[in-house]
Amino acid sequence: MRKEGYNVAIAGATGAVGGAMLDVLARRDFPIKELRLLASERSIGKVLQFKGKDIKVQLLDDNAFEGIDKALFSAGAQRSLDFAPAAARAGAVVVDNSSAFRMDPKIPLVVPEVNPQAINDYKDQGIIANPNCSTIQMLVALKPILDKVGIKRIVVSTYQAVSGTGNPAIDELRAQVKSYAAGERLEAEVYPHQIAFNCLPHIDSFLDNGYTKEEMKMVNETRKIFEDNSIGVTATTVRVPVVYGHSEAVNIETKGKITAQEVKDLMKTAAGVKLVDNPANNEYPLALDCEGKFETLVGRIREDESIENGINMWIVSDNILKGAALNAVQIAEVLIKEHIS
Repeated sequence: MRKEGYNVAIAGATGAVGGAMLDVLARRDFPIKELRLLASERSIGKVLQFKGKDIKVQLLDDNAFEGIDKALFSAGAQRSLDFAPAAARAGAVVVDNSSAFRMDPKIPLVVPEVNPQAINDYKDQGIIANPNCSTIQMLVALKPILDKVGIKRIVVSTYQAVSGTGNPAIDELRAQVKSYAAGERLEAEVYPHQIAFNCLPHIDSFLDNGYTKEEMKMVNETRKIFEDNSIGVTATTVRVPVVYGHSEAVNIETKGKITAQEVKDLMKTAAGVKLVDNPANNEYPLALDCEGKFETLVGRIREDESIENGINMWIVSDNILKGAALNAVQIAEVLIKEHIS
């Protein structure tokens, strides 16, 4: 039976995604009885607001989850490994935004618009994993095509905002822009190179195969969520001087023929998607337009003339919202709506 309200904890409440989780919970009027905000020692006692009420931040530790029904984690992979199992043992269903559990075969990796049925598998460990932000927005757009004609291969190049690295990266971009305008030396600490007025084909660490961890996350997570290891996936991920909003150029080879117009028609009714595709009026998805929006914007849909069954598309989404906070809250909403927990 659905409760009148749930005891919810946010682990990593003082971070960029934690703040967005607060915003999403409020905007979607999630039924909350108690809200517990958790962070590291340096944030204890800090006061955050939720629906006009002041809430003090408490310590994130093994004892922080007593009586909690839903625990939303965005405190980094190591803290998730340290504390998410304790939250689950205390009886909370954990929705984790880090990479800690994504490829664990016992833990479901979920995008509610794509594979909500996988949420049922959380009971083994008490944990549900949020995919990588770039994976989420791509699969929200591709799922209707997968269902319609099947997908054989995906080639994706991403143009990812600095907010994906956290608040220090946002501060660094802004500081570099100010220094550039003032004719001063630009300092780079968060990234290995200047990010202002630059593009870095380097997100996360490099692996032995020449790809970065970020690129391989998209490959492996796509196959897990779509439950199809036969899909060919290759990715190039790039950091760009944008604050909010990841953009992706996606090329797919489908198993059956589908026209650009048919894809556009699918996008018009796809869950979580907004079609923005009117090139004649210069209307297409922009990072500037996605900030603060729950929808994933899709446009520049056209047939790939180099292969028989190919489609090109441009996908843009607020990486802090749909790429993290919103997806986590949507998972919690499915849990209560379907009486799963």
